Amino acid sequence: MRLDQFVATASPLSRREAKQAITRGRVRVDGHPCHSANTHIDSNACVTLDNAALTLAGERYLMLNKPAGVVSATTDSDHPTVLDLLPAATARGLHIAGRLDADTTGLVLLTTDGQWSHRITSPRVECPKTYRVSLSEAAAEEALRQLESGVTLRNDPKPTKPASIRRLGDREIELTISEGRYHQVKRMLAAVGNHVLALHRQRIGAIELDPALAPGAFRELTDAEINSVT
Repeated sequence: MRLDQFVATASPLSRREAKQAITRGRVRVDGHPCHSANTHIDSNACVTLDNAALTLAGERYLMLNKPAGVVSATTDSDHPTVLDLLPAATARGLHIAGRLDADTTGLVLLTTDGQWSHRITSPRVECPKTYRVSLSEAAAEEALRQLESGVTLRNDPKPTKPASIRRLGDREIELTISEGRYHQVKRMLAAVGNHVLALHRQRIGAIELDPALAPGAFRELTDAEINSVT
């Protein structure tokens, strides 16, 4: 971990303030002043700020019900971000494990654990994601069967992997995919002659969005939810 990231995570300082503290000689690594913010330190290093030892808290794992109009980013000059929905102290050190488009709602996972989030986002793992999809046209059975077999997306010669489909109504389906291509669900429905009006992520792997969470609300994951990601 970079030294400035460690100091910002383990102290009340922001990342910018941590960098300033480092350059001013307030931070020591194993008893020696370190003036380089991008120095990488190992897990056994003794880091102090103004002679007070710093330690990292345990890893944190949250779920959040993302409303429309919020972007999956750490900062954005034009739109509120997922992290803006959290208290500043809670948001510190978190990153997003699986992003959503600004107009897509539903389950977002946030964590400080990079290895855990990699098991969700890595294409090699093929972690399934389930969406509730509202369509502009009635979903034809033939089109749904095509989605279940895999379809070719525009400007992408490689067919999608087979999807799992459950019909919820004439113009609403539940769709589960194990890939994460750009705008994939919208492009898949366009490939079979339909158009997505609304998209809501309900589940990532075995972790399901808590129905008690209002849009914009969040909670810590349970141990069972955390351990379901393998």
